[in-house]
Amino acid sequence: MKKFEEKTIHSERLYEGKVINLKVDNVSLPNGKQSKRELIEHPGAVAVIALTIEGKIIMVEQYRKALERSLVEIPAGKLEPGEAPEYTAMRELEEETGYSADKLEKVISFSTSPGFADEVVHVFFATGLHRAENGAVTDEDEFVELLEVTVEEAQGLIDNERIYDAKTAYAVQWVKNYLSDKN
Repeated sequence: MKKFEEKTIHSERLYEGKVINLKVDNVSLPNGKQSKRELIEHPGAVAVIALTIEGKIIMVEQYRKALERSLVEIPAGKLEPGEAPEYTAMRELEEETGYSADKLEKVISFSTSPGFADEVVHVFFATGLHRAENGAVTDEDEFVELLEVTVEEAQGLIDNERIYDAKTAYAVQWVKNYLSDKN
């Protein structure tokens, strides 16, 4: 048995959705007792740190119903079945921003909320940006506004809580480090 492992005794799927599934697992704890775990299953996602030649970060502003407000974020989206994260990253960058990239490199992957969800976000760094032939082609239920911000402006958006999600806050810090290493 792995350290602190919880063995699933029974699992019940309560909801199957377009983006997430919800299940409740009855588990056996390391001390022999039992407990319930409410879990969200998510296919995973990508996020793209897209940096212009001028050193501006490409971001989008969009409404987030869960928080009942608009946020400024780096481009991101969920993995489709059988889709490689690199492909998803290029697709989401183009769909949300109208940009494509000559070069894409993986930065990191991380769990977003390991206490209740299995979602993993794969973060990529995109350079050699140019306008895609089709421009931005968002999903029919997706409304975004394109922004190009400096690191200083991005920090201001964090301070004002317009950037409020972990992946984007991480991206801003990553770009700060990247740009300081280049100088």
